[in-house]
Amino acid sequence: MASQIRKIHQQLMDKEITCTQLVQDKLKALKPNTHNTVNALLDDVALELAAKVDAKIKNGDSIGLLEGIPFGIKDVYMLQGTYTTASSDLLKHYKSAYTATAIQKLLDAGAIPLVKENCDSFGHGSSSENTIFGAVKNATNPNLVGGGSSGGSAVNVALDYTVFSIGGDTGGSIRQPAGYNSVYGLKPTYGRVSRYGLMAYASSTDCVGPIAKSVEDVCIVLNAMSGKDVKDQTTYASKEILETDIATTDGIKTVGYFKNFIESEAIHPDIKSSFLAAIEKIKAKGIAVKALDFFDANTLVSTYYTLAMAETASNLSRLDGTNYGNRIEAENLKETYAVTRSKNFSEETKRRIVGGNQVLSQGFSDEIYLKGLKLRDQISENFENDFKEVDIILSPVTPNTPPKIGDSLKDPMAMYLSDAYTVGFSLGELPTLTVPQGTATGLQITAAKHNDELVLKFANFLKDTI
Repeated sequence: MASQIRKIHQQLMDKEITCTQLVQDKLKALKPNTHNTVNALLDDVALELAAKVDAKIKNGDSIGLLEGIPFGIKDVYMLQGTYTTASSDLLKHYKSAYTATAIQKLLDAGAIPLVKENCDSFGHGSSSENTIFGAVKNATNPNLVGGGSSGGSAVNVALDYTVFSIGGDTGGSIRQPAGYNSVYGLKPTYGRVSRYGLMAYASSTDCVGPIAKSVEDVCIVLNAMSGKDVKDQTTYASKEILETDIATTDGIKTVGYFKNFIESEAIHPDIKSSFLAAIEKIKAKGIAVKALDFFDANTLVSTYYTLAMAETASNLSRLDGTNYGNRIEAENLKETYAVTRSKNFSEETKRRIVGGNQVLSQGFSDEIYLKGLKLRDQISENFENDFKEVDIILSPVTPNTPPKIGDSLKDPMAMYLSDAYTVGFSLGELPTLTVPQGTATGLQITAAKHNDELVLKFANFLKDTI
């Protein structure tokens, strides 16, 4: 699909549509909330900003490429003056006191926020069912999950309710729902986009990224959000990625894939056969393909969740109803903390906090947590060696198709294992993009650190190949 951002920009400049009408149409589509994607509509601020864009155009002033483009925000990002609930009971009445850096950059570019989008509470889930606002329904089949944790963001883009949305990816939370709903979803290189103003889940793998319907739109939004931020010491300066730079396959000679992902008993036969067919089409274009050895999927999932649970236990320790949150009074302070957290956190969030505290507790941290850190280093080293041999790593996004709503809540382990093909790239801090081609849940393109441009370049190549 061609860039929707460029198309709408031209329509606005040619006065074929007004920004106000565009925003009203999107809000009208969102309002029925048929797929449980909406936590809060931002009607007033959206229409106010749209009127300003229309006034500029009427006066003959030029507008920026993102100016007047409506977008959605996963409800874990701060946007000053709006409710930021993380789809949780604890924060259902919490209003943001400031705006996240990535969102502010989009506002500075003139993009118009429409909606705070439903997600798994605090990012804890792979199906967007772990939410007080009702399970997000898949864009194609409402009986299936929308994916998680950025399910509302992916479904809104798939249904054209937003032109693009900003999700959050810790272990696959942009890429997996993008695959479930046949749209593009990018986890950039860790640190390319500031995490300031994103509610922390696992700080060492949290990433801010765009979900859109075209490679070009992903590129435009990524450029707008990227850059060093003094409020996030993990960020770094990065050069703009030009659309001309991603229009050819220059620099891509060899593609690798992990044998154990494809030979696993857990992968659905249709996804396996579709993936291997995609590999053959790539070979037919003259690109060499190499099978690679990698860690067992269960090892990746275990390592990721060991570290992620430890970090979320630490990050969520601040949420006790004292400074913010839905406080529930009890007989004494200690009981107040216990009741507030017990009543307001979901079962999945409590499961991850308990697991994380166990991992970090005396007598277990050396045996479990430190071992997880060592495995993470080995995974990163494995990636470094792989990218000496191949330019791109291609993989399925998920081993299976989207489950029915309700199934994941009955079997948390199955939900964790659905992340088997995404979490490794998060541990390696690598740029990874889901594309809606190749298998029923798409393909995942990964490159070495800081090679986000190469990922987008190969995605463009796949559009005409598969």
